[in-house]
Amino acid sequence: MILIALGWVFIALGVIGIFVPLMPSTIFFILAAWCFSRSSEKFYNRLINHPRVGKIVRDYYEKRGLPLKTKIVSITTMTAVIGISALFFTDHLIVRLLLLTIAVSVSIYIISLKTLREEITSESE
Repeated sequence: MILIALGWVFIALGVIGIFVPLMPSTIFFILAAWCFSRSSEKFYNRLINHPRVGKIVRDYYEKRGLPLKTKIVSITTMTAVIGISALFFTDHLIVRLLLLTIAVSVSIYIISLKTLREEITSESE
């Protein structure tokens, strides 16, 4: 039950991230899928088959990669949010170093993922 609740919290954060500038959404949908994959097959299937976010989540889990656009947006957004947080919301050097370490670590992980080519569909086929 905890994982189902956490999955829905991540879904809510992902939806908010669609509309709020500088808040990522993709990572929250991926985290929700992880929670649902361990707690509710029904919710997991609904998420990975969703017409808007399902493809990114499926690609991450099945192909272990992300499209280049998703990588760029994720790293840019994270860098901006963490940078603003470090500059304006804390005066503690340790917290700033921790935030920098998190940003660099997550960026390295995202960059290390396989870059998926976006499928181009033409109407003439």
